Amino acid sequence: MIELGKLNTLEILRDTSVGLFLGDGLGNDVLLPNKYVPEDYQIGAQMEVFCYLDYDERPVATTLEPDIMLGEFRLLQVVEVNEFGAFMEWGLEKHLLVPFREQRVKMKQGQWYVVHCYLDAKSGRLVASNKLDKFLSNDHLEVKEWDEVTLVITRQTDLGWEVIVNDRHKGLVYFNEVFKTLNIGDVIPGCIKKIREDNKLDISLQPLGARVLEPAAAKIYDTLLANDGFLALHDKSDPNDIRDALQMSKKTFKKGLGTLYRERKVTLSPEGITLARD
Repeated sequence: MIELGKLNTLEILRDTSVGLFLGDGLGNDVLLPNKYVPEDYQIGAQMEVFCYLDYDERPVATTLEPDIMLGEFRLLQVVEVNEFGAFMEWGLEKHLLVPFREQRVKMKQGQWYVVHCYLDAKSGRLVASNKLDKFLSNDHLEVKEWDEVTLVITRQTDLGWEVIVNDRHKGLVYFNEVFKTLNIGDVIPGCIKKIREDNKLDISLQPLGARVLEPAAAKIYDTLLANDGFLALHDKSDPNDIRDALQMSKKTFKKGLGTLYRERKVTLSPEGITLARD
């Protein structure tokens, strides 16, 4: 089956004057225009291509990989607004349409918006929407606590940063859990810290529990190496000083420091941490 909006691995069926025809083994084929045909290819070989509708609304393949695919949420820029809606740059020749009915606020040329890519049932075309909530639900969660997930940063609230979790659910990263600069549209890893009774998700940007020890210890060790073997930090240091120096919480810092101390990698003093010499 050839799926629009996704990467497809297809077989090269035949060479024509307009390009290669690729098939899925089920009797379906699609054109890969000449401008995307590689210099070296063999009939019968497999190719990975992205499929969508061209300007004539015909399925077509490309070796270009777009900035957003079917079912994903990404930050894109509006390059044109006309009577049909807003058109966004997504890395392909034909721009991605956001119909007026799918704009939470009227989009403006040159501005960036987080949008969701979906297949319009009526036209069969790939389109986008920035009415994000209609594509997200926490009613039936497909994640559990401690799961590692992919996050898309969507907006800042009074409590923290709202995020999209695995392109399916909504979550929140509290401000006191953030130790690096975040921007709307960032796609970053995270962990499910807590699932509340109402299925709201609390998100951590760091691995949880015991898994935080080794990364934290490695971060402290690497920072010591980069600072001539000394850091003016200790277990009484201000949390803000620790965050500025290491981009981690004081709790994580103390766990990581404990690991290094038990392994005799560092010595501790009231002045700070010193790298132990072998």
